[in-house]
Amino acid sequence: MSDKMLQFVRQERKMPEKRTPKQRSEDFREIYDSFTEGAAQIQASRCSQCGVPFCQIHCPLANNIPDWLMLTANGRLEEAYELSQATNNFPEICGRICPQDRLCEGSCVIQQSGHETVTIGAVEKFLTDTAWENGWVKPVVPVRERAETVAIIGAGPGGLAAGEQLRRRGYQVHIYDRYDRAGGLLSYGIPGFKLEKDVVDRRIKLLEEAGIKFHLGQDIGGTLPFSELREKHNAILVATGVYQARDLSLPGSELGNILPALYYLTEANRRDLGLGSDHMSEDLDAKGKNVVVIGGGDTAMDCVRTAVRQGAKSVKCLYRRDKENMPGSEREVKNAEEEGVEFVWLSAPDAFVGTENVSEVLVSKVHLGVPDASGRQVPQIVPDSREAIPADLVIKALGFSPENLPKLFNEQALEVSSYGTLQVNNSTMMTALDGVFAAGDIVRGASLVVWAIKDARDAADQIHSYIERRKTAAA
Repeated sequence: MSDKMLQFVRQERKMPEKRTPKQRSEDFREIYDSFTEGAAQIQASRCSQCGVPFCQIHCPLANNIPDWLMLTANGRLEEAYELSQATNNFPEICGRICPQDRLCEGSCVIQQSGHETVTIGAVEKFLTDTAWENGWVKPVVPVRERAETVAIIGAGPGGLAAGEQLRRRGYQVHIYDRYDRAGGLLSYGIPGFKLEKDVVDRRIKLLEEAGIKFHLGQDIGGTLPFSELREKHNAILVATGVYQARDLSLPGSELGNILPALYYLTEANRRDLGLGSDHMSEDLDAKGKNVVVIGGGDTAMDCVRTAVRQGAKSVKCLYRRDKENMPGSEREVKNAEEEGVEFVWLSAPDAFVGTENVSEVLVSKVHLGVPDASGRQVPQIVPDSREAIPADLVIKALGFSPENLPKLFNEQALEVSSYGTLQVNNSTMMTALDGVFAAGDIVRGASLVVWAIKDARDAADQIHSYIERRKTAAA
Protein backbone atom coordinates (compact mmCIF):
# COMPACT_ATOMS: atom_id res chain seq x y z
CA MET A 1 0.00 0.00 0.00
CA SER A 2 1.20 3.53 -0.74
CA ASP A 3 2.61 5.37 2.28
CA LYS A 4 0.43 8.30 1.26
CA MET A 5 -2.74 6.58 2.39
CA LEU A 6 -4.40 6.28 5.84
CA GLN A 7 -4.00 10.00 6.42
CA PHE A 8 -7.41 10.36 8.05
CA VAL A 9 -5.67 10.45 11.44
CA ARG A 10 -3.72 13.55 10.34
CA GLN A 11 -5.90 15.24 7.75
CA GLU A 12 -9.41 16.54 8.37
CA ARG A 13 -12.22 16.06 5.91
CA LYS A 14 -12.71 19.09 3.69
CA MET A 15 -15.13 19.81 0.89
CA PRO A 16 -14.31 22.20 -1.96
CA GLU A 17 -15.06 25.83 -1.18
CA LYS A 18 -18.75 26.67 -1.32
CA ARG A 19 -20.06 30.01 -2.51
CA THR A 20 -21.94 32.10 0.04
CA PRO A 21 -25.74 31.82 0.19
CA LYS A 22 -26.06 35.37 -1.18
CA GLN A 23 -23.82 34.59 -4.15
CA ARG A 24 -25.67 31.34 -4.80
CA SER A 25 -29.10 32.99 -4.78
CA GLU A 26 -28.15 35.27 -7.67
CA ASP A 27 -27.56 32.64 -10.36
CA PHE A 28 -27.95 28.98 -11.31
CA ARG A 29 -24.25 28.11 -11.27
CA GLU A 30 -22.99 25.15 -9.26
CA ILE A 31 -22.41 26.09 -5.64
CA TYR A 32 -19.16 24.16 -5.05
CA ASP A 33 -15.80 25.10 -6.54
CA SER A 34 -13.53 22.30 -7.74
CA PHE A 35 -10.68 20.86 -5.74
CA THR A 36 -7.18 21.90 -6.66
CA GLU A 37 -4.93 18.96 -7.47
CA GLY A 38 -3.19 19.27 -4.12
CA ALA A 39 -6.46 19.37 -2.18
CA ALA A 40 -7.81 16.36 -4.08
CA GLN A 41 -4.64 14.40 -3.32
CA ILE A 42 -4.87 15.22 0.39
CA GLN A 43 -8.53 14.23 0.63
CA ALA A 44 -7.97 11.04 -1.36
CA SER A 45 -5.07 10.16 0.97
CA ARG A 46 -7.53 9.96 3.89
CA CYS A 47 -8.84 6.64 2.53
CA SER A 48 -8.09 3.75 4.86
CA GLN A 49 -7.85 1.19 2.02
CA CYS A 50 -9.97 -1.12 4.18
CA GLY A 51 -10.10 -4.85 3.46
CA VAL A 52 -13.86 -4.78 2.85
CA PRO A 53 -14.59 -1.55 0.94
CA PHE A 54 -18.13 -0.70 2.00
CA CYS A 55 -18.02 2.43 -0.19
CA GLN A 56 -17.72 0.16 -3.24
CA ILE A 57 -20.27 -2.34 -1.96
CA HIS A 58 -22.86 0.41 -1.45
CA CYS A 59 -22.26 1.98 -4.85
CA PRO A 60 -24.85 0.64 -7.33
CA LEU A 61 -22.13 0.56 -10.00
CA ALA A 62 -19.57 -1.10 -7.69
CA ASN A 63 -17.09 1.63 -8.60
CA ASN A 64 -13.54 0.70 -7.60
CA ILE A 65 -13.35 3.67 -5.26
CA PRO A 66 -10.40 2.69 -3.01
CA ASP A 67 -8.08 2.09 -5.97
CA TRP A 68 -8.82 5.33 -7.79
CA LEU A 69 -8.51 7.22 -4.51
CA MET A 70 -5.04 5.69 -4.03
CA LEU A 71 -4.03 6.61 -7.58
CA THR A 72 -5.26 10.16 -7.02
CA ALA A 73 -3.32 10.47 -3.77
CA ASN A 74 -0.19 9.44 -5.67
CA GLY A 75 -0.76 11.95 -8.47
CA ARG A 76 -1.55 9.29 -11.09
CA LEU A 77 -4.62 11.16 -12.26
CA GLU A 78 -5.05 9.76 -15.76
CA GLU A 79 -4.90 6.21 -14.44
CA ALA A 80 -7.36 7.16 -11.68
CA TYR A 81 -9.76 8.58 -14.26
CA GLU A 82 -9.49 5.47 -16.46
CA LEU A 83 -10.37 3.29 -13.49
CA SER A 84 -13.30 5.48 -12.41
CA GLN A 85 -14.85 5.54 -15.88
CA ALA A 86 -14.41 1.80 -16.40
CA THR A 87 -17.57 1.12 -14.39
CA ASN A 88 -19.38 4.45 -14.77
CA ASN A 89 -20.41 6.07 -18.05
CA PHE A 90 -20.84 9.50 -16.47
CA PRO A 91 -18.54 9.92 -13.44
CA GLU A 92 -18.53 13.71 -13.71
CA ILE A 93 -22.33 13.69 -13.41
CA CYS A 94 -22.52 11.17 -10.57
CA GLY A 95 -19.79 13.07 -8.72
CA ARG A 96 -22.10 16.08 -8.76
CA ILE A 97 -25.58 14.70 -8.18
CA CYS A 98 -25.30 11.32 -6.44
CA PRO A 99 -26.46 11.44 -2.81
CA GLN A 100 -23.07 10.25 -1.60
CA ASP A 101 -24.19 10.74 2.01
CA ARG A 102 -26.67 7.90 1.46
CA LEU A 103 -24.39 5.68 -0.64
CA CYS A 104 -20.58 5.50 -0.78
CA GLU A 105 -19.68 8.23 1.72
CA GLY A 106 -22.43 7.17 4.10
CA SER A 107 -20.81 3.71 4.23
CA CYS A 108 -17.20 4.88 4.59
CA VAL A 109 -15.40 2.83 7.25
CA ILE A 110 -13.46 5.75 8.71
CA GLN A 111 -16.73 7.56 9.37
CA GLN A 112 -17.99 4.55 11.28
CA SER A 113 -14.80 4.66 13.37
CA GLY A 114 -15.40 8.22 14.48
CA HIS A 115 -13.60 10.14 11.71
CA GLU A 116 -15.42 12.00 8.98
CA THR A 117 -15.89 10.28 5.64
CA VAL A 118 -13.63 10.65 2.61
CA THR A 119 -15.02 13.23 0.14
CA ILE A 120 -15.51 10.62 -2.58
CA GLY A 121 -17.95 12.59 -4.75
CA ALA A 122 -15.83 15.74 -4.86
CA VAL A 123 -12.70 13.76 -5.79
CA GLU A 124 -14.67 11.94 -8.53
CA LYS A 125 -15.82 15.27 -9.93
CA PHE A 126 -12.26 16.65 -9.83
CA LEU A 127 -10.87 13.58 -11.61
CA THR A 128 -13.29 13.67 -14.52
CA ASP A 129 -13.21 17.45 -14.95
CA THR A 130 -9.41 17.18 -15.06
CA ALA A 131 -9.74 14.42 -17.65
CA TRP A 132 -11.93 16.62 -19.84
CA GLU A 133 -9.51 19.55 -19.53
CA ASN A 134 -6.56 17.38 -20.54
CA GLY A 135 -8.27 15.60 -23.43
CA TRP A 136 -8.26 12.19 -21.76
CA VAL A 137 -11.99 11.68 -22.38
CA LYS A 138 -12.39 10.12 -25.82
CA PRO A 139 -15.43 8.94 -27.76
CA VAL A 140 -15.99 5.20 -27.94
CA VAL A 141 -14.35 3.56 -30.96
CA PRO A 142 -15.67 0.02 -31.64
CA VAL A 143 -13.16 -2.66 -32.54
CA ARG A 144 -15.46 -3.58 -35.42
CA GLU A 145 -18.74 -2.27 -36.76
CA ARG A 146 -21.83 -4.44 -36.70
CA ALA A 147 -24.78 -4.27 -39.07
CA GLU A 148 -27.41 -4.76 -36.35
CA THR A 149 -29.26 -1.69 -35.09
CA VAL A 150 -30.73 -1.02 -31.65
CA ALA A 151 -33.38 1.57 -30.84
CA ILE A 152 -33.41 3.19 -27.42
CA ILE A 153 -36.52 5.07 -26.35
CA GLY A 154 -35.48 7.76 -23.90
CA ALA A 155 -32.41 10.03 -23.99
CA GLY A 156 -32.05 10.25 -20.22
CA PRO A 157 -29.14 8.83 -18.22
CA GLY A 158 -30.27 5.21 -18.67
CA GLY A 159 -30.75 5.52 -22.42
CA LEU A 160 -27.45 7.35 -22.88
CA ALA A 161 -25.49 4.82 -20.82
CA ALA A 162 -26.99 1.85 -22.66
CA GLY A 163 -26.33 3.57 -25.96
CA GLU A 164 -22.64 4.01 -25.18
CA GLN A 165 -22.28 0.39 -24.03
CA LEU A 166 -23.93 -0.94 -27.19
CA ARG A 167 -21.93 1.39 -29.41
CA ARG A 168 -18.76 0.09 -27.73
CA ARG A 169 -19.70 -3.34 -29.11
CA GLY A 170 -20.16 -1.90 -32.59
CA TYR A 171 -23.96 -1.73 -32.82
CA GLN A 172 -25.68 1.02 -34.77
CA VAL A 173 -27.48 2.88 -31.99
CA HIS A 174 -30.47 5.17 -32.47
CA ILE A 175 -31.84 7.07 -29.46
CA TYR A 176 -35.38 8.46 -29.69
CA ASP A 177 -36.81 11.05 -27.31
CA ARG A 178 -39.95 13.16 -27.12
CA TYR A 179 -38.10 16.31 -26.04
CA ASP A 180 -36.13 18.74 -28.18
CA ARG A 181 -32.95 18.18 -26.19
CA ALA A 182 -31.17 14.99 -25.13
CA GLY A 183 -30.38 14.34 -21.49
CA GLY A 184 -33.83 13.78 -19.99
CA LEU A 185 -33.88 14.84 -16.35
CA LEU A 186 -30.18 15.72 -16.57
CA SER A 187 -31.11 18.56 -18.93
CA TYR A 188 -34.61 19.59 -17.88
CA GLY A 189 -35.20 18.18 -14.40
CA ILE A 190 -32.04 18.85 -12.38
CA PRO A 191 -31.25 22.55 -11.85
CA GLY A 192 -27.97 24.09 -12.93
CA PHE A 193 -26.85 24.78 -9.37
CA LYS A 194 -26.43 21.01 -8.99
CA LEU A 195 -25.47 20.18 -12.58
CA GLU A 196 -24.50 22.88 -15.05
CA LYS A 197 -25.82 22.07 -18.50
CA ASP A 198 -22.53 22.34 -20.36
CA VAL A 199 -21.46 19.26 -18.37
CA VAL A 200 -24.38 17.34 -19.92
CA ASP A 201 -23.94 18.87 -23.37
CA ARG A 202 -20.29 17.89 -23.72
CA ARG A 203 -21.14 14.29 -22.79
CA ILE A 204 -23.94 14.13 -25.39
CA LYS A 205 -21.61 15.62 -28.00
CA LEU A 206 -19.10 12.86 -27.20
CA LEU A 207 -21.79 10.22 -27.76
CA GLU A 208 -22.63 11.80 -31.12
CA GLU A 209 -18.94 11.71 -32.04
CA ALA A 210 -18.99 8.00 -31.16
CA GLY A 211 -21.62 7.49 -33.84
CA ILE A 212 -24.83 7.40 -31.83
CA LYS A 213 -27.76 8.90 -33.74
CA PHE A 214 -30.27 11.06 -31.84
CA HIS A 215 -33.86 11.46 -33.03
CA LEU A 216 -35.44 14.21 -30.93
CA GLY A 217 -39.00 15.50 -30.78
CA GLN A 218 -40.34 12.03 -31.60
CA ASP A 219 -43.88 11.02 -30.66
CA ILE A 220 -43.49 7.27 -30.12
CA GLY A 221 -46.86 5.59 -30.53
CA GLY A 222 -48.20 8.65 -32.36
CA THR A 223 -46.51 10.04 -35.46
CA LEU A 224 -43.85 7.34 -35.05
CA PRO A 225 -45.57 3.99 -34.44
CA PHE A 226 -43.91 1.64 -31.97
CA SER A 227 -44.48 -1.20 -34.43
CA GLU A 228 -42.39 0.67 -36.99
CA LEU A 229 -39.44 0.78 -34.58
CA ARG A 230 -39.75 -2.98 -34.02
CA GLU A 231 -39.64 -3.63 -37.75
CA LYS A 232 -36.72 -1.30 -38.31
CA HIS A 233 -34.39 -2.39 -35.49
CA ASN A 234 -32.99 -5.69 -34.23
CA ALA A 235 -33.84 -4.82 -30.62
CA ILE A 236 -35.45 -2.04 -28.61
CA LEU A 237 -34.66 -0.74 -25.13
CA VAL A 238 -37.36 1.23 -23.32
CA ALA A 239 -35.64 3.66 -20.95
CA THR A 240 -38.25 6.38 -20.65
CA GLY A 241 -38.03 6.92 -16.91
CA VAL A 242 -41.14 7.89 -14.96
CA TYR A 243 -42.65 11.32 -15.50
CA GLN A 244 -46.23 11.21 -14.29
CA ALA A 245 -46.52 13.38 -11.19
CA ARG A 246 -48.21 11.96 -8.12
CA ASP A 247 -51.00 14.22 -6.97
CA LEU A 248 -52.96 15.33 -3.93
CA SER A 249 -56.73 15.38 -4.23
CA LEU A 250 -57.50 18.23 -1.86
CA PRO A 251 -60.22 20.90 -1.84
CA GLY A 252 -59.07 23.82 -3.97
CA SER A 253 -56.74 21.78 -6.17
CA GLU A 254 -58.33 23.36 -9.25
CA LEU A 255 -57.03 26.84 -8.33
CA GLY A 256 -54.37 28.50 -10.43
CA ASN A 257 -50.66 28.64 -9.53
CA ILE A 258 -50.64 25.06 -8.16
CA LEU A 259 -48.07 23.19 -10.20
CA PRO A 260 -46.42 19.76 -10.38
CA ALA A 261 -42.71 19.90 -9.59
CA LEU A 262 -41.36 18.66 -12.92
CA TYR A 263 -43.44 21.17 -14.88
CA TYR A 264 -41.99 23.97 -12.76
CA LEU A 265 -38.41 22.68 -12.92
CA THR A 266 -38.53 22.04 -16.67
CA GLU A 267 -39.58 25.59 -17.40
CA ALA A 268 -37.03 27.00 -14.96
CA ASN A 269 -34.30 24.98 -16.68
CA ARG A 270 -35.46 26.13 -20.10
CA ARG A 271 -35.14 29.72 -18.94
CA ASP A 272 -31.68 29.04 -17.55
CA LEU A 273 -30.73 27.54 -20.93
CA GLY A 274 -32.10 30.59 -22.72
CA LEU A 275 -34.83 28.60 -24.46
CA GLY A 276 -38.31 29.88 -25.14
CA SER A 277 -41.55 28.11 -24.39
CA ASP A 278 -45.09 28.36 -25.71
CA HIS A 279 -46.50 28.11 -22.18
CA MET A 280 -43.89 30.02 -20.21
CA SER A 281 -45.58 32.73 -18.15
CA GLU A 282 -45.25 34.76 -14.99
CA ASP A 283 -47.27 32.05 -13.23
CA LEU A 284 -44.17 29.86 -13.38
CA ASP A 285 -41.88 32.52 -11.92
CA ALA A 286 -41.49 32.66 -8.13
CA LYS A 287 -40.23 36.26 -8.11
CA GLY A 288 -41.90 38.26 -5.31
CA LYS A 289 -44.18 35.37 -4.35
CA ASN A 290 -44.80 33.36 -1.22
CA VAL A 291 -43.86 29.86 -2.38
CA VAL A 292 -44.93 26.64 -0.69
CA VAL A 293 -43.40 23.33 -1.79
CA ILE A 294 -45.05 20.11 -0.64
CA GLY A 295 -42.73 17.11 -0.34
CA GLY A 296 -39.51 15.96 1.26
CA GLY A 297 -37.37 14.37 -1.45
CA ASP A 298 -34.56 15.69 -3.61
CA THR A 299 -37.05 17.03 -6.16
CA ALA A 300 -38.61 19.18 -3.44
CA MET A 301 -35.13 20.47 -2.59
CA ASP A 302 -34.59 21.35 -6.26
CA CYS A 303 -37.86 23.28 -6.26
CA VAL A 304 -37.29 25.31 -3.08
CA ARG A 305 -33.76 26.23 -4.12
CA THR A 306 -34.94 27.21 -7.61
CA ALA A 307 -37.60 29.48 -6.08
CA VAL A 308 -34.91 31.20 -3.98
CA ARG A 309 -32.93 31.96 -7.12
CA GLN A 310 -35.99 33.33 -8.89
CA GLY A 311 -36.35 35.89 -6.10
CA ALA A 312 -39.26 34.50 -4.10
CA LYS A 313 -40.54 36.60 -1.21
CA SER A 314 -40.58 33.53 1.04
CA VAL A 315 -40.06 29.80 0.50
CA LYS A 316 -41.54 27.15 2.78
CA CYS A 317 -41.24 23.39 2.47
CA LEU A 318 -44.02 21.31 4.03
CA TYR A 319 -43.18 17.77 5.02
CA ARG A 320 -45.34 15.39 7.02
CA ARG A 321 -42.45 13.77 8.89
CA ASP A 322 -39.51 15.25 10.81
CA LYS A 323 -36.03 16.11 9.56
CA GLU A 324 -34.57 12.76 10.63
CA ASN A 325 -37.11 10.91 8.44
CA MET A 326 -36.76 13.09 5.37
CA PRO A 327 -35.96 11.06 2.22
CA GLY A 328 -33.99 13.86 0.58
CA SER A 329 -30.22 14.20 0.83
CA GLU A 330 -29.10 15.66 4.15
CA ARG A 331 -26.60 17.80 2.26
CA GLU A 332 -29.33 19.26 0.05
CA VAL A 333 -31.50 20.09 3.06
CA LYS A 334 -28.57 21.90 4.65
CA ASN A 335 -27.92 23.86 1.45
CA ALA A 336 -31.57 24.87 1.27
CA GLU A 337 -31.58 26.02 4.91
CA GLU A 338 -28.47 28.11 4.27
CA GLU A 339 -30.23 29.76 1.33
CA GLY A 340 -33.18 30.84 3.46
CA VAL A 341 -35.74 28.06 2.95
CA GLU A 342 -38.02 27.50 5.95
CA PHE A 343 -38.89 23.88 6.64
CA VAL A 344 -42.25 23.27 8.26
CA TRP A 345 -41.77 19.80 9.68
CA LEU A 346 -44.58 17.50 10.80
CA SER A 347 -47.18 19.29 8.70
CA ALA A 348 -49.73 18.10 6.15
CA PRO A 349 -51.82 20.21 3.74
CA ASP A 350 -55.61 19.96 4.12
CA ALA A 351 -56.85 22.34 1.43
CA PHE A 352 -55.95 25.19 -0.90
CA VAL A 353 -57.77 28.50 -0.53
CA GLY A 354 -58.23 31.32 -3.04
CA THR A 355 -60.51 32.78 -5.71
CA GLU A 356 -58.96 32.21 -9.14
CA ASN A 357 -55.43 31.58 -7.89
CA VAL A 358 -54.25 30.03 -4.66
CA SER A 359 -53.65 32.46 -1.79
CA GLU A 360 -53.31 30.15 1.22
CA VAL A 361 -52.59 26.55 2.13
CA LEU A 362 -54.47 25.15 5.11
CA VAL A 363 -52.09 22.95 7.07
CA SER A 364 -52.55 20.65 10.05
CA LYS A 365 -49.84 19.56 12.44
CA VAL A 366 -48.77 15.92 12.46
CA HIS A 367 -47.35 13.59 15.05
CA LEU A 368 -45.62 10.32 14.25
CA GLY A 369 -47.43 7.23 15.49
CA VAL A 370 -46.40 3.60 15.68
CA PRO A 371 -44.19 2.15 12.90
CA ASP A 372 -45.91 0.47 9.95
CA ALA A 373 -44.79 -2.71 8.15
CA SER A 374 -41.88 -0.84 6.59
CA GLY A 375 -40.65 0.31 9.99
CA ARG A 376 -41.47 3.99 9.43
CA GLN A 377 -43.68 5.80 11.90
CA VAL A 378 -47.13 6.60 10.51
CA PRO A 379 -48.01 10.33 10.33
CA GLN A 380 -51.24 11.16 12.18
CA ILE A 381 -53.10 14.45 12.10
CA VAL A 382 -53.23 16.41 15.37
CA PRO A 383 -56.88 17.43 15.94
CA ASP A 384 -57.73 21.15 15.89
CA SER A 385 -54.22 22.14 14.78
CA ARG A 386 -55.06 23.71 11.42
CA GLU A 387 -53.41 26.98 10.39
CA ALA A 388 -53.22 29.01 7.19
CA ILE A 389 -49.93 29.61 5.37
CA PRO A 390 -49.81 32.38 2.72
CA ALA A 391 -49.07 30.98 -0.73
CA ASP A 392 -49.01 32.65 -4.14
CA LEU A 393 -47.38 29.62 -5.76
CA VAL A 394 -47.70 25.99 -4.63
CA ILE A 395 -45.44 23.28 -6.05
CA LYS A 396 -46.29 19.62 -5.48
CA ALA A 397 -43.15 17.49 -5.26
CA LEU A 398 -44.72 14.18 -4.28
CA GLY A 399 -42.77 11.80 -6.48
CA PHE A 400 -43.37 10.24 -9.87
CA SER A 401 -45.32 7.31 -11.28
CA PRO A 402 -44.99 5.58 -14.67
CA GLU A 403 -47.00 6.76 -17.62
CA ASN A 404 -49.32 4.23 -19.24
CA LEU A 405 -46.85 3.01 -21.84
CA PRO A 406 -49.09 0.31 -23.37
CA LYS A 407 -51.57 3.08 -24.17
CA LEU A 408 -48.93 5.69 -25.03
CA PHE A 409 -47.13 3.35 -27.42
CA ASN A 410 -50.39 1.77 -28.63
CA GLU A 411 -48.94 -1.61 -27.73
CA GLN A 412 -51.21 -3.47 -25.33
CA ALA A 413 -48.95 -6.53 -25.30
CA LEU A 414 -46.54 -4.67 -23.04
CA GLU A 415 -47.24 -6.01 -19.57
CA VAL A 416 -47.14 -3.77 -16.51
CA SER A 417 -47.01 -4.38 -12.78
CA SER A 418 -49.62 -3.26 -10.27
CA TYR A 419 -47.53 -0.07 -9.94
CA GLY A 420 -47.65 0.61 -13.67
CA THR A 421 -43.97 -0.19 -14.26
CA LEU A 422 -43.03 -2.41 -17.18
CA GLN A 423 -42.68 -6.06 -16.29
CA VAL A 424 -39.52 -7.76 -17.49
CA ASN A 425 -37.90 -11.15 -17.13
CA ASN A 426 -35.52 -10.63 -14.23
CA SER A 427 -32.80 -12.66 -15.92
CA THR A 428 -32.98 -11.24 -19.44
CA MET A 429 -34.56 -7.80 -18.82
CA MET A 430 -36.86 -8.50 -21.77
CA THR A 431 -40.50 -7.44 -21.69
CA ALA A 432 -43.38 -9.62 -22.85
CA LEU A 433 -42.49 -8.60 -26.42
CA ASP A 434 -39.67 -10.46 -28.12
CA GLY A 435 -36.66 -8.21 -28.63
CA VAL A 436 -38.07 -5.38 -26.50
CA PHE A 437 -36.14 -4.73 -23.30
CA ALA A 438 -36.66 -2.22 -20.51
CA ALA A 439 -34.42 -0.71 -17.83
CA GLY A 440 -34.20 2.06 -15.28
CA ASP A 441 -37.06 3.82 -13.53
CA ILE A 442 -39.67 2.47 -15.93
CA VAL A 443 -38.94 -0.96 -14.41
CA ARG A 444 -37.57 -0.08 -10.98
CA GLY A 445 -39.81 2.89 -10.18
CA ALA A 446 -38.56 6.39 -9.43
CA SER A 447 -34.97 6.08 -8.26
CA LEU A 448 -31.47 7.55 -8.62
CA VAL A 449 -29.49 8.38 -11.76
CA VAL A 450 -26.75 5.97 -10.67
CA TRP A 451 -29.26 3.10 -10.57
CA ALA A 452 -30.47 4.01 -14.08
CA ILE A 453 -26.88 3.76 -15.31
CA LYS A 454 -26.41 0.40 -13.59
CA ASP A 455 -29.62 -1.03 -15.05
CA ALA A 456 -28.79 0.32 -18.50
CA ARG A 457 -25.36 -1.31 -18.54
CA ASP A 458 -26.95 -4.63 -17.57
CA ALA A 459 -29.62 -4.22 -20.25
CA ALA A 460 -26.97 -3.54 -22.91
CA ASP A 461 -25.29 -6.83 -22.03
CA GLN A 462 -28.61 -8.66 -22.30
CA ILE A 463 -29.41 -7.08 -25.66
CA HIS A 464 -26.02 -8.15 -26.98
CA SER A 465 -26.62 -11.71 -25.78
CA TYR A 466 -30.07 -11.73 -27.40
CA ILE A 467 -28.76 -10.57 -30.77
CA GLU A 468 -25.88 -13.06 -30.64
CA ARG A 469 -28.30 -15.93 -29.89
CA ARG A 470 -30.53 -14.99 -32.82
CA LYS A 471 -27.50 -14.69 -35.07
CA THR A 472 -26.27 -18.14 -34.02
CA ALA A 473 -29.74 -19.66 -34.48
CA ALA A 474 -30.02 -18.22 -37.99
CA ALA A 475 -26.59 -19.50 -39.04
